[in-house]
Amino acid sequence: MDEARRDRDAEGRARSARPRDGLGRPLPHGAPGVERQPEGVVRTPAQTLTEAQRLLDAGMPFHAHEVFEDAWKAGPEEERELWRGLAQLAVGLTHAARGNTTGGARLLLRGAERVADSPALYGIDVPGLSRWARQLANRLSGPVDPAAEAPRLVVRA
Repeated sequence: MDEARRDRDAEGRARSARPRDGLGRPLPHGAPGVERQPEGVVRTPAQTLTEAQRLLDAGMPFHAHEVFEDAWKAGPEEERELWRGLAQLAVGLTHAARGNTTGGARLLLRGAERVADSPALYGIDVPGLSRWARQLANRLSGPVDPAAEAPRLVVRA
């Protein structure tokens, strides 16, 4: 592809301008799509968890992954593995919803491991998320409904 013709963001990084569906899959130019999450948003941990949970509950784990990715990249060093693990869980659910059971299971298990090795901060249900991811990975046999499978991120009081 001609480098000059690639879609670029405001900073000049390659970024597809094609619309995306709710699971982050590219759609044809001009098709109606789901608005993408803005990149590089700095949120408090509570805001990150609230926004990610909203997106997971709406069946949009790809978009939740992008919210976690912002936290992973902007957060303190000692929290990055937790946020990275949460991003992997969300993208694992994305792949599972798309019907990629092998890739989904791998990402869910990798995220479960990373989350399990992280401190439980901000009320995040680390043991519950790790258990959820392992159970989902072990029973994947076809596409799943991402909203029905959405985990609870925070322990309810």
